Amino acid sequence: MTDAFTKLFAQMMASSQEMARAWNPALEHFDMRAMEKLVPVMPADMLELWFGKTFNREGLDAKTRLLLTIGAITVQGALAEPQLRLTIRQALATGATKREIAETIFQMSMFGGLPAMQKALEIAQSVYAEEDEE
Repeated sequence: MTDAFTKLFAQMMASSQEMARAWNPALEHFDMRAMEKLVPVMPADMLELWFGKTFNREGLDAKTRLLLTIGAITVQGALAEPQLRLTIRQALATGATKREIAETIFQMSMFGGLPAMQKALEIAQSVYAEEDEE
């Protein structure tokens, strides 16, 4: 990697760690260095898009970001079930209500279709049940 990329990647890692703490305190000790093995050649403009100016303190709060993520995963057909489960848990941890999560999923039915909405709601309900058991 070039020196410029190494510096940018280090900044991205620090920003991501800070973002993880804001989203969910349980992620405070998540080791972002493992990401380097997954994205060793990611272009700098992609890093800036995802972790730079896009994720700034003056922007959206963590709850809103997580609700948007739930919507995006729902529109994709809720095929990324582990990611949807994790995002729902993180949204609850940041103060999103079950109703807000459900409304986000309902809203996506016109973009992703009723089957995608139904699958996402089933996943959400199972997460709620797991949370209630704990």
